[in-house]
Amino acid sequence: MSLTEQLRLRQVAPGRVLPDAAPVTFTPTDITVDPADIAADMRDLAARVRSLLALQQQRVLQLPLGGRLFDTVITASGPQAYAAVAVMDEIQRTTNELGGACGPVIEDPQRSWLVWLVPPGTSEQWAPHRYATCLGRPHSIALPALTTTEPPGPYWLRPFRGDRLVPPTALSEQLDLFQPGPTPHEAVLSSMLSTIS
Repeated sequence: MSLTEQLRLRQVAPGRVLPDAAPVTFTPTDITVDPADIAADMRDLAARVRSLLALQQQRVLQLPLGGRLFDTVITASGPQAYAAVAVMDEIQRTTNELGGACGPVIEDPQRSWLVWLVPPGTSEQWAPHRYATCLGRPHSIALPALTTTEPPGPYWLRPFRGDRLVPPTALSEQLDLFQPGPTPHEAVLSSMLSTIS
């Protein structure tokens, strides 16, 4: 059924005259908003709205780490890291689930990094690790468009889904086992993470 069939044109009585609408008037008011009166979580509302629009339009999405979203664990890419991804697929696989079951992982081929999205707060509890660096607040990350699943540029090695992140304890164990290296240095990461796109 087409839209025109669903919304049939209503017949107006012949000779019916509609009155003119009254003019609209706006009364200007002089309001000054003190920045201290703005709630802390509303200060970046415009930035978050722009981010959501970017997501909807399949563009790069800039997000702050921590908060209620996620933190990141960054490792080298390569055969050892891919082996860890394969094991994480098995750990996170549910019954009757095919393909990659691991939580979201971004590969940045230019920098030879894997960026694992882990639960928020992980960076506060993450012990120093020989093969990974964990970042949360106050850093941010530029996520590739959700439809970007292959190079060139950063892409989703494992897709971003609403039902899971990568479990940090299991990830740490697999990184100890497979030892992907070299580990990206935290100072380098913090300056470059928001430019991954």
